[in-house]
Amino acid sequence: MATKISKKVSLEYHAQGRPGKIEVIPTKPSNSQRDLSIAYSPGVADPCLEIARDKENAYKYTAKGNLVAVISNGTAVLGLGDIGPEASKPVMEGKGVLFKIFADIDVFDIEINEKDPAKFVEHVKAISPTFGGINLEDIKAPESFYIEERLKAELDIPVMHDDQHGTAIIASAALLNATECVGKSLDKIKVVFNGAGASATATAKLFMSLGVQEENLLMADSKGIINTRREDLNEEKRFFARKTEHNTLSDALQHADVFVGLSVGGILTPKMVRSMAQDPIVFALANPTPEINYHEAKQARKDIIIATGRSDHPNQVNNVLGFPFIFRGALDVRSTKINEEMKIAAAKAIAELAKEPVPEIVNLAYNESNLQFGRDYIIPKPFDPRLIVKVAMAVAKAAMKSGVAKEPIRNWDAYKEHLLSRLGRDDKFIRLAQEKATKNPQRVVLAEGDELKTLKAAQIAVDEGLAQPILLGRREKISRLIEENGLEDISHLPVIDPHEPNERAEAYAQLLFKKRQRKGMTLYEARKYMRDRNYFGVAMTEIGDADAFISGTTRRYSEVIKPIFKIMGTRPGVSRIAGMYIMLTKRGPMFFADTTVIKEPTVEEVVQITRLLADNIRRINLVPRIALLGYSNFGSNQSDKLSQTMSKATEILHRENPDLIVDGELQANFALDRELLKENFPFSTLVDQKVNAFVFPNLAAGNIAYKMLQSFEAAEALGPVLLGVNRPAHILQMGASVREIVNMITLASVDAQTR
Repeated sequence: MATKISKKVSLEYHAQGRPGKIEVIPTKPSNSQRDLSIAYSPGVADPCLEIARDKENAYKYTAKGNLVAVISNGTAVLGLGDIGPEASKPVMEGKGVLFKIFADIDVFDIEINEKDPAKFVEHVKAISPTFGGINLEDIKAPESFYIEERLKAELDIPVMHDDQHGTAIIASAALLNATECVGKSLDKIKVVFNGAGASATATAKLFMSLGVQEENLLMADSKGIINTRREDLNEEKRFFARKTEHNTLSDALQHADVFVGLSVGGILTPKMVRSMAQDPIVFALANPTPEINYHEAKQARKDIIIATGRSDHPNQVNNVLGFPFIFRGALDVRSTKINEEMKIAAAKAIAELAKEPVPEIVNLAYNESNLQFGRDYIIPKPFDPRLIVKVAMAVAKAAMKSGVAKEPIRNWDAYKEHLLSRLGRDDKFIRLAQEKATKNPQRVVLAEGDELKTLKAAQIAVDEGLAQPILLGRREKISRLIEENGLEDISHLPVIDPHEPNERAEAYAQLLFKKRQRKGMTLYEARKYMRDRNYFGVAMTEIGDADAFISGTTRRYSEVIKPIFKIMGTRPGVSRIAGMYIMLTKRGPMFFADTTVIKEPTVEEVVQITRLLADNIRRINLVPRIALLGYSNFGSNQSDKLSQTMSKATEILHRENPDLIVDGELQANFALDRELLKENFPFSTLVDQKVNAFVFPNLAAGNIAYKMLQSFEAAEALGPVLLGVNRPAHILQMGASVREIVNMITLASVDAQTR
């Protein structure tokens, strides 16, 4: 599903809080006068002198080796054209975000007010000592060709114009696998390009490097086929001029094997597709509207393989599959260039990855039962966690083999571990959950539907296809908030006011009465409860009129959880509901329990909390590695009741759940520091494990821990997620932000799917 984002939402996102999308954070201690004296004056003199002695020491003593410049002059920004350097800055910041979250590469975005290509080159050369690599972005052709070639020739750090080579590399990977699927040879296929800009020319050249024959490749621009009879060609286009009688795209596509569109939407017709050779390969890469609609192309030819730039169709050609990992590999071997060998290695690595068994986490994210190599899966999905290892290692090896690596890698196993550790703050967890939610959006009832933040979250959920929201609240207030805040796109959502007569309310009251009649509740009281939106929404979910329930932004936790206890109760085999928070940290997602329900758990309850926690982590296809926490290690303080509880629970889990990776009782620092644990307690089952889940000895400890991490901005908290409930029901923190509500809607939708 294509993401729909309003102008208002986009502007609010970029302006809210600290304007923009990036910041600079110190990586060394800077709290004391001594720290500052070392960081600046006088301590900084020593590394300065070492670098003056040998400038290569800049890689040792500064951030240069992991710092890329994203540079533009704003002359070809997205589809917006020449809008100037200042206007290009949001895009350059965004590119920096992608570098960071996919490959842990730091970025300074540099916008240069210079259109003269020679002067632009001089500006970039002058600032190049700051950086380990340079990513050129959104510079118009043909100037971009000149700029890149000069910088590659005159600098000793990797330089790449991603607009050209990013698409070229991903499209080349797709071509390798598409031709393999249909049994065609690269040196025999006939290829036709529509579009002659930077991306098209770079892609065509890389195709030829892979084996496509020069005489078998035709290119068209807005004036027709580029042939030797034309006299209006610049130097780049003359390279692609061929002796041919073809003048139009339609002529050239007769019996062609491959069409590559890097041009404008709608230019390729079904008739043209039908004229192509058997098993045609079509890369319609114009965005957001491809050269031909995906479904029209599939209807035109049943034997077609089609790729687009869109995420809502199979075979998405997305530059994020390449550039973060290409620069990662280049930086890690201190490459002086990104050369043809490295680009080919990246293309082949991406192609090979599509032929390997797909991790279940990727299948789950895209709601597929078994993604496997074939016509609808010729390139990996953007969220495949194996990309950083596969592509970066291939690029690093190619740099070494081609002689441009200054710091060759000696231990590839250690390098692989290093790459995996760079995956960084696991926002991928939410992105994967969102991908899964969009495949089968569930009916999520929002009890606080007449709150503005809830309505904004519902708007995003609808735009992103995450869920089918049902709004509970006062009908007039909801209508007014929608009108006042420009949320007309959700005016069609079902709205239910429990205070109004409702034909389902009686069924819900009867449900509650049946569950509570032997606990003192009368039918009259049950009917009265159904005027409360939390009871109403929980009953809707329990009876099957909704798939998941969310509330809590305006009510105390204790008020919201009562109807969940009374109506839904626990799932079979579970005696107590527990609460979990998902903490998104730089180490990846961490799971904390119990943080919201059980004040002083017994041994049996700790065992149950641990099992429920493990089950929920497995449901999102992660391996649970659980530490049972306390203030001593492995029962070293036997006089303490809490220590005894965690130690006895560990004994039971080791005996009854031998396959579960769990140990305790442990202090938090030992659970988080693998080396510390190995050095002091080498017998622990958590040695050499990256612990991702934590069971706390009581509610106070868990609640304090997650709130402190959240307040220090060391983690983003998602939750609480209720464990052991019979139906999907989740409670928000009071005052939850729009983002937190959207994330909870996502998790609720996925929860309902996986049940």
